[in-house]
Amino acid sequence: MRELIWNQPPPPPRQRALGREEIVRAAIAVADEEGPAAMTMKAVAARLGPYSAMALYRYVHSKEGLVDLMLDAAAAEIPLPAGPGDDWRADLRGLALESRRMTARHPWYAVLFHTRPPAGPHGMRRLEFVLAVLAGQGASVAEAMTYAALIDRHILGSALQEAEEARYGQGEDLYAAITTLHALAVADGRLPHLTGWLARPEGLAPDEQFGLGLDFLLDGIATHLRRPRDRPGK
Repeated sequence: MRELIWNQPPPPPRQRALGREEIVRAAIAVADEEGPAAMTMKAVAARLGPYSAMALYRYVHSKEGLVDLMLDAAAAEIPLPAGPGDDWRADLRGLALESRRMTARHPWYAVLFHTRPPAGPHGMRRLEFVLAVLAGQGASVAEAMTYAALIDRHILGSALQEAEEARYGQGEDLYAAITTLHALAVADGRLPHLTGWLARPEGLAPDEQFGLGLDFLLDGIATHLRRPRDRPGK
């Protein structure tokens, strides 16, 4: 793995209208509109104007460095309270919902998040807030890290699934798939519940499903936080 951009020398002074912030904004725009696979240095340079891809490397060092900067710029869009409030569940639920809104604006975030360590300053401050909330409820830092990871997997997993479903298609494609599955279930003859649902599919909207899953997670965390801790030496 190449060295993280946060350990690299700072960028040189901007030349004309080109600087690190402009490059990151252009890369995010390309990824927003065309997906992460389209986010090449050449595409970003073309978005900026009369620049070559090589001109960008002076400011971001590598494509991996640009991804670092993109992820942290997206994380900066998530509003953070000054500190934990009186209701730890409300703190974590609010942060999770704001994180989900960010991933909805930037579907590439969930795809690229796992490609680089989330070591940017804004991402780390977000994590520190979660750890502070949970530590304030008696969780050890190790426990808080585990709970934070579970919440983030729910956020990013939901974002990945919904992005893939959007790519797969809506409307006629989805209707055709359900119709095919219904015919298969009827032909099987041993799937009465599934057959009935496929005949009239209904359920919670994605945002409602996300909220339900988040509440399940918070309920589980609450149960663990209430468990008596072993005393030292036991």
